[in-house]
Amino acid sequence: MPIHVISLSTILKSKVLIVDDQEANVMLLEQILLREGYEAVSSTLKSTDVCDLHRQHAYDLILLDLQMPDMDGFAVMEELKQIEKDSYLPVLVITAQPDQKLRALKAGAEDFITKPFEIAEVLMRVHNMLKVRLLNKELHSYNEILEQRVHERTADLKEGYQETIFTMTRAAEHKDEDTGAHVQRISYYSRVLSEALGMDNEFIETIFFASPMHDIGKIGVPDHVLLKPSGLVQNEWEMMQEHAAMGAKILGDSKSPYLKMGADIALNHHEKWDGTGYPNGKKGNEIPIAARIMCICDIYDALRSKRPYKLAFDHQKTVEIIIHGDSRTQPTHFDPLILNAFMLNHQAFCDIFDEYDA
Repeated sequence: MPIHVISLSTILKSKVLIVDDQEANVMLLEQILLREGYEAVSSTLKSTDVCDLHRQHAYDLILLDLQMPDMDGFAVMEELKQIEKDSYLPVLVITAQPDQKLRALKAGAEDFITKPFEIAEVLMRVHNMLKVRLLNKELHSYNEILEQRVHERTADLKEGYQETIFTMTRAAEHKDEDTGAHVQRISYYSRVLSEALGMDNEFIETIFFASPMHDIGKIGVPDHVLLKPSGLVQNEWEMMQEHAAMGAKILGDSKSPYLKMGADIALNHHEKWDGTGYPNGKKGNEIPIAARIMCICDIYDALRSKRPYKLAFDHQKTVEIIIHGDSRTQPTHFDPLILNAFMLNHQAFCDIFDEYDA
């Protein structure tokens, strides 16, 4: 089964449900989407009907108002979780209450729209969520085929799988053009360290394909937080940290070794060897080995890359920070064996960065 980039025409054919008890809001959103060319837009004023409608029509996206009578948006999401057990909720919440955004994301929503609506924002968030939703469905479908043909895997299938992963992760990074080649470099860094550590061929191949999915959870981080050029305040930092758990949830509980390792990496790649990381403060061998490898790879690439809050460092400065530390990074953050492997192979990291520097 070949995997293709999701076309605009496919996105515009996606099934979208608008849920709001205010008819004026429903009509406005319908007009915005229909004028953009969306072909399958439906709506309901009754939140109690959402789950039955979703069972019947399997919507690709649900625009869900949080404040409704009888059954609020949070209760609707809890019921939807019983339907979408093997996937993430295709929910874009609508709210006029800023303090409800973080709660909504924790409840399972993937993004939010703030009232009053801005047309450009509505269209951007709907388009991006549908693109990721359709890619996610295609990826899981493709994964089933890979499992059925486990003894027939070919180089072409692996290449197609890798391309799908890169496409999916680029969708998560659409907001940050400076990280365009980041996911490619991560695969090669991870392979270098895994080989240096003497990992078996199966592990090396799996981490090569799984590591690019580490930041897929950033789909759920609002632009104003992800791209903020200055330091984050406490509630913004908490929202940023949510991307680790979101990534693990998006990749789901799969039998695929690629997605299983991808979920482990997504959840744990910000944990530190000394226990000072997040989201769960794991330390030492409590952190999966793939995530420990990913940790140093991710930090190397982040230091080498331009970010909203920093300029890019050269290879020598980056190695010095990783080995000796600075105000943000300390050598105690890394598994000592992996840090040693990095020290012995850091030139390979430099070569990879230069080759894939977008």
